[in-house]
Amino acid sequence: MTLVAPSILSADFAHLAEEVAKVEKAGADMLHIDVMDGHFVPNLTIGPQVVADLRACSPMFFDVHLMVERPEQIVRPFFEAGANLITVHAETCIHLHRVVQGIKELGIRCGVALNPATPIEVIKYVVRDLDLVLVMSVNPGFPEQEFLPLALDKTRELRTLLQD
Repeated sequence: MTLVAPSILSADFAHLAEEVAKVEKAGADMLHIDVMDGHFVPNLTIGPQVVADLRACSPMFFDVHLMVERPEQIVRPFFEAGANLITVHAETCIHLHRVVQGIKELGIRCGVALNPATPIEVIKYVVRDLDLVLVMSVNPGFPEQEFLPLALDKTRELRTLLQD
């Protein structure tokens, strides 16, 4: 299945609601919302209030990508703000299974992201509980980076793991 999920990271934040309306009208399947804390990644973006404000003006499916330390502490606020799917980084979860189960218990979808140098094996024991695996093709934190071809091999490895 192929889905189109534009990221608001590329949007004009001064006109965010209008930008979301444009991608919705263009036929996007979901909106990818990058959340960065300035710790796990060097950049800083948005919090739950922005998601809540967008939820008030858009029925789109919200895919919230938490590039943050201790994501388990902010999962609930993003859920309450209107996230339909929350993706956490395996690298930030000491107890990945617990975090995944906590998200699923909220009744929403769950994903796990893997940085370019993180091996697929990290998600071996939770992959069947996931709705999405995000194979990062750049190091997280900044837009407009050069694609890392190693993501293609990792995607092939993921496909093999899913077929077992």
